[in-house]
Amino acid sequence: MAFFRGLTAVSRLRSRVAQEATTLGGVRWLQMQSASDLDLKSQLQELIPEQQDRLKKLKSEHGKVQLGNITVDMVLGGMRGMTGMLWETSLLDPDEGIRFRGLSIPECQKVLPTAVKDGEPLPEGLLWLLLTGKVPTKEQVDALSKELASRSSVPGHVYKAIDALPVTAHPMTQFTTGVMALQVESEFQKAYDKGMSKSKFWEPTYEDCLNLIARLPAVASYVYRRIFKGGKTIAADNALDYAANFSHMLGFDDPKMLELMRLYITIHTDHEGGNVSAHTGHLENPGVSVWPFNALGKVGSALSDPYLSFAAALNGLAGPLHGLANQEVLLWIKSVIGETGSDVTTDQLREYVWKTLKSGKVVPGFGHGVLRKTDPRYTCQREFALKYLPEDPLFQLVSKLYEVVPPILTELGKVKNPWPNVDAHSGVLLNHFGLSEARYYTVLFGVSRSIGIGSQLIWDRALGLPLERPKSVTMEWLENHCKKVAA
Repeated sequence: MAFFRGLTAVSRLRSRVAQEATTLGGVRWLQMQSASDLDLKSQLQELIPEQQDRLKKLKSEHGKVQLGNITVDMVLGGMRGMTGMLWETSLLDPDEGIRFRGLSIPECQKVLPTAVKDGEPLPEGLLWLLLTGKVPTKEQVDALSKELASRSSVPGHVYKAIDALPVTAHPMTQFTTGVMALQVESEFQKAYDKGMSKSKFWEPTYEDCLNLIARLPAVASYVYRRIFKGGKTIAADNALDYAANFSHMLGFDDPKMLELMRLYITIHTDHEGGNVSAHTGHLENPGVSVWPFNALGKVGSALSDPYLSFAAALNGLAGPLHGLANQEVLLWIKSVIGETGSDVTTDQLREYVWKTLKSGKVVPGFGHGVLRKTDPRYTCQREFALKYLPEDPLFQLVSKLYEVVPPILTELGKVKNPWPNVDAHSGVLLNHFGLSEARYYTVLFGVSRSIGIGSQLIWDRALGLPLERPKSVTMEWLENHCKKVAA
């Protein structure tokens, strides 16, 4: 279900990209908006009844249509390849990578508003796109940026809750604690306790999600400054856009770093619902998917408010096989340099990769559960590096790894996707501009993912998706079932 209807061509480029999207991503039309429609919530109020009717029609006319077969391998392999969740905001294609409302990352870079000429997309623009299915104007993005700034004040008790933890606690532990402390502000919880119609659930959910998205940069930067900068915080500059203000509060004001933060947040916002964090947050908030953001799905479908859902998602994201991977990549790259020196040759690198694999470990940053080609999020970060830091030693090492690792993994014959993913590059870029504390990187990921998770939670409530309750089985059941089938 995508929310694309009419097309108003505001430029030849946008019109062309929109038309390409109809064929590349199965999207019917990409709607462009006029500058007069500045209120995001009013946009949703117009869209929701139409999509509610669409869902009812889909269920009544096609509810019994089969979507595929389930094999034992799928059950034992973490439900990989199963179609089992409705996730409106993005779709992951094995060959093309992620599409946000039908638009690929390169297409988003072309049509979404930017802060500077020929710059990276503003995350506020992607938030608008994910929620409405429409590419916003610069005026709409600026209005949304101001709205988020107006919602960004964090209550003092949140900082006190974080301060109650040892400063040595992992950044994700402190960050999640801050999110849980924000939960006492939940508009959904207040409205639900008073009693309200299910048809109105989306409205307080919208308030919670935008408040959460708006406040996370302040909470996340507080955690960073507390752990790594002696607790000396930096006040927000609400004249800046969302990503730039976040970078500023962290302590990084280089214009190139601001651009990197805009790119980083944009490409990390959403990756359909099957990943651990999205699925986790969604399940306590009705939906269809499986990975660390999977907790979102399970938690969200139980009508847990967005704060509880997102906190659950963050705990999934903190795992080493999910969001923590970007931390592991930079540490591994630095271990290569520590053993071989900065001027590592291709042969030395190949030897070190084999050494890593033979020790029973994986090469972090390569492979993906769904993708079968190089992750487009890796590609756009590589393009950023070629533009701004082509001589950086760590970037040059990452480039060599791109040449060395895939052939080795292919030779092993055990990996379906030997190509680099998003985590293979992000740490090197952040490190170049001074954000070198790898333990913190997953927090950046978490701030970014709030935009995708929040957008889907709002639509979960608007569409009235049910409590998720997939059927589980035991190994004995599987063995007996297979025997029956064989007989």
